Amino acid sequence: MLELRQLVKQYPTGDRALDGVDLRVPAGQVMALIGPSGAGKSTLIRCINRLVEPTSGEVFLKGENITRLGQRALRRMRRRIGMIFQEYALVERLTVMENVLSGRLGYVGFWRSWWRRFPPEDVAKAYRLLERVGLAESYDKRADELSGGQRQRVGIARALIQDPELLLVDEPTASLDPKTSRQVMRLLCELCQERGLATIINIHDVALARMFVERVVGLRSGRIVFDGPPADLDAEVLTTIYGEEDWTTTASAEARRRGNGGSATDEERLEGMV
Repeated sequence: MLELRQLVKQYPTGDRALDGVDLRVPAGQVMALIGPSGAGKSTLIRCINRLVEPTSGEVFLKGENITRLGQRALRRMRRRIGMIFQEYALVERLTVMENVLSGRLGYVGFWRSWWRRFPPEDVAKAYRLLERVGLAESYDKRADELSGGQRQRVGIARALIQDPELLLVDEPTASLDPKTSRQVMRLLCELCQERGLATIINIHDVALARMFVERVVGLRSGRIVFDGPPADLDAEVLTTIYGEEDWTTTASAEARRRGNGGSATDEERLEGMV
């Protein structure tokens, strides 16, 4: 589905953000990308859709070489790649519905998008997505009236209305509290699995990655140093990815902070929509 071959991003200073990355993500798989700050996680995601131009190497989506596309073909390709941003990237003065429909801009003509005259089927699809992410009653609210969790849900709906074949997610929980982070990650993974989407989630929170995804890839200094199931993220592996740390103590503290003494079943029973 998605394949990276010897992907390199080198800056004029000579520093390499990515150093020969080989990676395959099949359709339907939700994969977490972890690693310390500066490891190259965000750069990798942005090289896939060429928001950052790779220095060398190749990126294939369903056999099509993204790295060789001209600008017009690249614009068409980006319709097939959904992107969810850490800081939401919503237009604050627009409504929830208008922000979601902006995900269809690549499919409608300039003037229709300028006057926000979207086809009825797009509007109906937007309503269905808002209902699925729990925001059906907020369709006419301005984006600047929403909580962080609600904003991220709008970002998810906006990405999915593209009908993408690949979803790239950059730190979806970085600005959210622990409870909202779990809700957003659960929703995101459920939606990707329902649609059979190949998905890469760049995330700092190892505990969340362990909880929700089926595969974890660890980056360090622009190279893949781990690729496997979350169950294999033991202290030795985490040290390889992040460096020396008392991972047993860290894991216990994280569990106390997130669970606050309650069972997962109790948490889920108490959780409501953000």
